[in-house]
Amino acid sequence: MQNENSSPAIGLDIDRSLGISVRQQIRATLVHRISTGELSAGAPLPSVRDLAEMAGVAPMTVSKVYAELKDSGLVEARVGAGTFVADCALARFAASGEIASLLAETDSVIDRASAGGLSAADIVAMLAARTIRRAAGALKPRYLMVGLFDAATRSYAARVSEQLGDRATITPMILPSIPSEDEIALMRSSDLIMTFSSQHDRIALLAPNTPIVSLRFIPAESTRLALASLDPLARIAVVSRFADFLPVLEMGVRRFAPHVANVTAMGMDAPGLVRAVAEADVLVLSTGAESAAEHARPDATHIEYRHIPDPGDVARLVLPRLDQVRASLDEASPSERQRKEAL
Repeated sequence: MQNENSSPAIGLDIDRSLGISVRQQIRATLVHRISTGELSAGAPLPSVRDLAEMAGVAPMTVSKVYAELKDSGLVEARVGAGTFVADCALARFAASGEIASLLAETDSVIDRASAGGLSAADIVAMLAARTIRRAAGALKPRYLMVGLFDAATRSYAARVSEQLGDRATITPMILPSIPSEDEIALMRSSDLIMTFSSQHDRIALLAPNTPIVSLRFIPAESTRLALASLDPLARIAVVSRFADFLPVLEMGVRRFAPHVANVTAMGMDAPGLVRAVAEADVLVLSTGAESAAEHARPDATHIEYRHIPDPGDVARLVLPRLDQVRASLDEASPSERQRKEAL
């Protein structure tokens, strides 16, 4: 049995002005000692009576702390011997040598929160709530929306999120000409990538094992209404900044303005761009092609081509994958779940 002579000393930094209960502070001290390796697996803890005396609290308070730690799998009680640190994930992680960098990052977050005026109790509550929220969403499919422009891609992701509800987490991403290691890792760790058909092959080379869905993009409602109301005799110049997006742009214009026959579509660097724009009655511009309007007639109608992921494609190609991905996540090993959640 542990007694006053054999019970190990535990440095307790109890501050009753923090607004955090002494019981929470005792528990935090022990968890911290385990997380840093100061208390390794198998290390003995003070007896309930001794730790209560160190903290200046009733033995019942320490008993509750030990019970909580036991329920969490962090400590174990050995009949006739006392309470010891269990061979738990936290103790093993501390022994791996990675804990120092993780604690440094955690300290940085706490320092920023403190500098922002948050109290210790506020920070504890915030971190606990965030951890619970992240854990609750850990088994949600993680989808990636890869686009060409930041604001537009965020709007695409928001549109798909509205259609899927809270059944998946959708992250927008712009794919640069030379993606970073983090960007490639994000693609490879996603459960599904949604993008334009023109980006499909390139993404497949970067993330060969990640399913990719090429969505069609249709004009947003405001754009559809503007196209539908055009004069059938109007001359339309359709201009795209990216040549590989031009077919999508032209198809959308012809789909929602089928009554207009005179449609010329071209990229920003196409020969004859200036003349075609100058002669057009209506100028339809994709995001990034706004400078082409400098060559338009003063009386020409300008339509900004705003588009959204085709809801039909989302329903046909994305929704059916949810149950399949959820099932695979349910079967994933704990380490695989932690890896995906960390990314």
